[in-house]
Amino acid sequence: MSGATGQTMPNAHAASVSYSKVYDYLLNPMHPDNSGKAQFFVGFGFTSLRWDILRDALQAHPLSNLVANTIGTPHGMKYDVRCHVQSPDGRNPCIRSIWIIESHVGPDPRLVTAYAYP
Repeated sequence: MSGATGQTMPNAHAASVSYSKVYDYLLNPMHPDNSGKAQFFVGFGFTSLRWDILRDALQAHPLSNLVANTIGTPHGMKYDVRCHVQSPDGRNPCIRSIWIIESHVGPDPRLVTAYAYP
């Protein structure tokens, strides 16, 4: 990714994280594209029983961290937000959360994925 950095993501206060993105993907070790994400997040105290805690932490991530990179895509602008996320066990690991503001949908960012960083 390349582009403007060191800023807060536009409309970070309106960032959305869907149930399916958290429960069915990030916290599901059986998802074929999970690549260890579930193991990582569960290791910091997140659980599928309280999937909403990870959702809330991810929604807060772009409010307390800056954009590291941006990239324009045919669907809209993607934002790469990095570092600490509030975790249930208090260790607050560094993550990358990738967001998109879709040009055909509106100005509010939607979570694409999140994973350990570095």
